[in-house]
Order: sequence, then C-alpha cells, then structure tokens
Amino acid sequence: MVDFSNDTFWTYLVKAVLILVFLLTSVLIAIWFERKVVARMQVRPGPNVHGPFGLLQSLADAMKLLLKEDITVKAADKIVYLVAPMISVFCALLTFAVIPLGPQVTIPFTNISTPAQLTDFPVAVLYILACASVGVYGIVLGGWSSGSTYPLLGSVRSTAQVISYELAMGLSLVSVFIMVGSMSTGDIVDYQTEYWLILPLFPAFLIYVISMVGETNRLPFDLPEAEGELVSGYMTEYSSMKFAWFFLAEYINMINVSAVATTLFLGGWRAPFPISAINDGMFNEGWWPILWFLVKMWGFMFLFVWIRGTVLRLRYDQFMRFGWKVLIPAALAWIVCVSVVRGVREFSGVDLQTVGVVVFAVALLAMLVLRFWPEKQPASAQEPGVTGAGGAAAGEPFDAFAGGYPVPPLPGQSLPPSPRAARRQRATAAISAGPGDPGVPAASDSSTAHAKETDDE
Repeated sequence: MVDFSNDTFWTYLVKAVLILVFLLTSVLIAIWFERKVVARMQVRPGPNVHGPFGLLQSLADAMKLLLKEDITVKAADKIVYLVAPMISVFCALLTFAVIPLGPQVTIPFTNISTPAQLTDFPVAVLYILACASVGVYGIVLGGWSSGSTYPLLGSVRSTAQVISYELAMGLSLVSVFIMVGSMSTGDIVDYQTEYWLILPLFPAFLIYVISMVGETNRLPFDLPEAEGELVSGYMTEYSSMKFAWFFLAEYINMINVSAVATTLFLGGWRAPFPISAINDGMFNEGWWPILWFLVKMWGFMFLFVWIRGTVLRLRYDQFMRFGWKVLIPAALAWIVCVSVVRGVREFSGVDLQTVGVVVFAVALLAMLVLRFWPEKQPASAQEPGVTGAGGAAAGEPFDAFAGGYPVPPLPGQSLPPSPRAARRQRATAAISAGPGDPGVPAASDSSTAHAKETDDE
C-alpha cells in the first residue's frame, strides 16, 4: 500500500520538480517522436539535421518560439488574452500529481523511502477529471479574448467537444470504480495484481481510448483548431511563447491521458505477465516499475501518432453525433452490465458465467438494433414547402447569405450552381454542338478560353 508517512516538505518539493522536468522533457521527445513516426509512415527521413537522429530539432523549435516577436492583438482583451494559455498549461501540469509511477523506492545515496508518486487521496480520479475540465477554460477564454471570428468559432467548438467527450470519458471510468470499489489511483493499481482491468472491462477501455483522443483535440477530432476551415482555431491570434503555452498544454494532455489509461486499465507500473512471474515478482520492485510504466505510456503515445497518420478528420456533425449517439449510450449500457454482474456476484448464488453470457448476448443484440435502426428524416426533407435556413423551401436552391451570415444548407436543400460551373457547362455545350447548331448559343472566344483555363485549373 502507498505510504506517505515518511515524506517531508523537501521530499514533496523534489518530487514535484522531478515531475515538472519529466513532463517538459517528455514534450520535447514527443514532438520529435511524432515527426519521426509520421515521416516513416510517409516514407521520408523526418528530422535528421539538428543533433544525432534529429533529437535537438524540438529544442531548436522551442528556441525559435522563445525568440520570436511577441504580438498582441489590438482588439484583444489584454488580461484574459495573456492568462488563457497559462490556465491550459497549469491545469495540464496538475494531473500528474496523483499518477503512481512505481511502488516504494529508496532515494539513491540516502535511507529515505518514498512512493514514486507525489500524492494520493480517495477521489484522485475525480481530481484528474476536474483538472481536464477546467483546462478547457483556457481554450474558451483564449478564443473569446482574441477579438476575432475564427478563434471564437474554435473556442465554441471546443466547449461542445470537451463537454461531449468528457461525459463519455467519465462514464467509461465508472465501471473501473465499480470493480475496484475506490477512486484512488494507488488502490486501482493494487487491485490489478492478478489481472489487468483491460481484460474484464475492454469495452470501457475502448470507449476511454476514443474519448481521450477527442478530449485532447487530436486528429481525427481536432475540430477546434481545424486549419482547413478555421486557420488555426482558437490559436489563430497567438504567437511566440503564448502560442507555445497552448502547444505545450496539448502535448502534456496527451501524456496525461496516456498515463491515466496505463494506470486504470493496464496495471499501472506492474510488469506484464511473463516478466512479473520471474523470481517472485522481482521486476515489480525497486526502480523497474518506472520502466514498465513508461513503456506502456509511450505505447499510447504511439497510438496517438498512428491515428494522426492514418485517419482523416471528421465533419463536426459526424463528430458530435458519434459522441452523443454512440459513445455515451454505449458507456451507459456497459455500466448497467457491470453493475448487474457485480450485484449478482455479491448478493446472489447464480452462476457468474451464465450471467456473463446473458449480459453479453443482450448487449450484442442492443448494439445490432441501434446499428440498423433507421434514422428519422428531418422535417425539411419530409415535407415539401418547408422553409429552412436561407429562406428557401426544401429541394430548392437557397441563398446562403440571406440572413446576413453564411449558413450551410439543411437536409433537403441544395446550393445554387456556381457561376464557374455554369460557364463551363455553356462552353462545353457550345464546343460539342458546333458553331452551326441553332439550338445552342454560340460561345464567344473569350468565354471559351476562360472556361478552358478553368478546366485546366
């Protein structure tokens, strides 16, 4: 069990500084690691100039941001504009305080024995979720205080995104609490002495992995900073070190959620099964557990990079529909299943294997029904004559700027043909029909040439 009785003020201070150094160093390595892995996926070398294997490339980028001109937007709310990135970073740094990196260790050259963990308390996992929730205020305030449209849109998106996927993430962890009977990270790691919780709680693990990608705004869920439509989202008006704070917070959050997944589902600092059985668990003592923890954590970091290099960005409506209509209902259904099995195991003499088979069959049937259940068509697509956005009836072209602000077409509405497409159609019809066809208006040389240039583009 975790014992902090021998810790003093200086012990806590040293461990806090070591965690800070570990996170900052891990961010530099993570940036280099991501570039190298994506480069290998795209059959190119990646960073290979600064330092051996390009290891100093991240340090060079950090120095560039440090020395870059710091610009403050004139229309920005100055105080909030400066505080917002600090909120994101500070909340990201707080999470690792309750992550157990190992068991009791002895500090080298001393007789002091202390846990490889800064602190722990009965609701440590709720503390982690609270830090993640407060961190989004940095994104929201940063986008709002910039005084620009694109940052505001990115911050509003991030609010809806974090609320949606924070719910799914929290619900995926409830089954862990039911199994272990505690929210302490140390107790959860101790519970996984015989088997890791990924085995009985694999659906919850899968939901958590998907939610953690959405929570950290990473591809394919990086909608708050989608550079293809929002330039750089909530970071558009930031530069120099203020941009670096946001950048740092994103990578620290990746490390945080990877460490939480390792702690709650993969046994934490405990060695894998074949190694843990060697010599009565000698590799689960001393400084070895920190190595196992880092290996598992960086396995999740590789998963982040792998997903970024292979999966395309979702549309925002697909993203939100997936969170609210798939992840959250699936997490709630899994909580019910775990609660039923746990209750039968504790208060009844029914065979647990039979209950498990029945629950699995019911869950599978419910998933199939939800998968093939036909979606209700919106009213604009069912009823002709219904007027939607843009002031047009369903099935008719509409004006996206009718309300003074561009809006996308609703289901059943269609955009009017663009002038370029109309010119191309007229020019193609004129060329194919020939100059003598009285039914087709002859295209002028200038319009035909313009259409040809458009086709070449």
